[in-house]
Amino acid sequence: MLVLDATAPDFESRFGPLLASRADSAPDGALLDRVRAILGAVEQNGDAALLALTAELDRWRPSDVHGLRVTSAERDAALDRVGRTARQDLQLAHDRIATFHRRQRERDWSYETEDGVYLAQRTIPLRRVGLYAPGGLAAYPSSVLMNAVPARVAGVDEVVLVSPTPDGRLNDAVIAAAAIAGIDEIYRIGGAQAVAALAFGTESIGKVDAIVGPGNAWVATAKREVFGRVRIDAIAGPSELCVVATRAGGASAAVLAADLLSQAEHDELAMVSLLGPERDFLDQIVAEVHAQAAALPRAAIAQASVARYGVAVVTRSVDDALALAERIAPEHLELVIPDAERHAASFRSAGAIFCGPNTPEALGDYIAGPNHVLPTNGTARFFSPLGVTDFVKRSNVIRVSRAGLATLGPPTVRLAELEGLEGHAASVRRRLSEPVGG
Repeated sequence: MLVLDATAPDFESRFGPLLASRADSAPDGALLDRVRAILGAVEQNGDAALLALTAELDRWRPSDVHGLRVTSAERDAALDRVGRTARQDLQLAHDRIATFHRRQRERDWSYETEDGVYLAQRTIPLRRVGLYAPGGLAAYPSSVLMNAVPARVAGVDEVVLVSPTPDGRLNDAVIAAAAIAGIDEIYRIGGAQAVAALAFGTESIGKVDAIVGPGNAWVATAKREVFGRVRIDAIAGPSELCVVATRAGGASAAVLAADLLSQAEHDELAMVSLLGPERDFLDQIVAEVHAQAAALPRAAIAQASVARYGVAVVTRSVDDALALAERIAPEHLELVIPDAERHAASFRSAGAIFCGPNTPEALGDYIAGPNHVLPTNGTARFFSPLGVTDFVKRSNVIRVSRAGLATLGPPTVRLAELEGLEGHAASVRRRLSEPVGG
């Protein structure tokens, strides 16, 4: 894990490139060409292409297209197999996520001016959305809940899940989470071909209005390509955690090291950063990171992440550490310092902020309630966590009375003429000279 001094002359030359390296998320040419070919095949050949690609890439072929859809009996069997404790934990997480996201609902509103101009905004749920869930070894039932619950809270009519099943094997935890979330349809397809089926529709799978959910480079590239045909959540990058800590924050070096490793074990490209003014305390945490990483089941991944993207920065003060954290704009930020909530209230650029010594980021991943689908690669500067607003659209409603037209018409005509759009001006001018209603 790289240890830097923010006051050193070479700090910027060493820290700047580390941050900049996160932004390189574009797919290579060969991957892009292959994804485009898969998207085109599914758009043109529908179910037949899905069956062929599933056989090629997931190593199994159902007897017909109906075999791609998970049945009610298979859902029930998955719920049985995960066991009572897992069902209870998933239900608890579901309920807490739903409670949080209900507070995000927007209300319709309207008002009318004195001259009879009525203005309103309607919030309308999307009709049908598609969720992508990784399958096989990289299966995350928590992500199923985080994507499905806000869609349901928003009032989406139909929620569809796609998930790959290598060698035809379903992941019971993913299916159980989908059942608890009340997902309407589940299909055992993955990769770019699943994104294509959702975006374009096939003979047996209806197209959707939005696609959300994490996936590998093939999935991310496919989502990027279909953006505009459908809404997407974001192009997610590797996980990130920034910890700002002092001894007075109340957590030990061993505890904070464990927090950093909770993100490092996600991905060799995950970025973990540790910021604070106490050099000896940061050194203790770094030593704990290396010691604890070796004992993890995913040690190789965590160690690679720490070696490549792990950094500890000694700052002059807590305020300087917070300013540096703003620059990082991390997906997850832990503030393990005195008055953490006060500092969080003025912090501008983080996907989620975890305050105090008893709030590890892992609680947010599973059960606290807020969404764990968060902006990465520094995009917390301008993007928000996934939420109810990602599953609705808005329509504006306007009604102008005769009196309102008399007030607003003349300046509208002048502005249209200013822009050289005579047709616009004429549509108003005619109404002013030829009354068409009250």
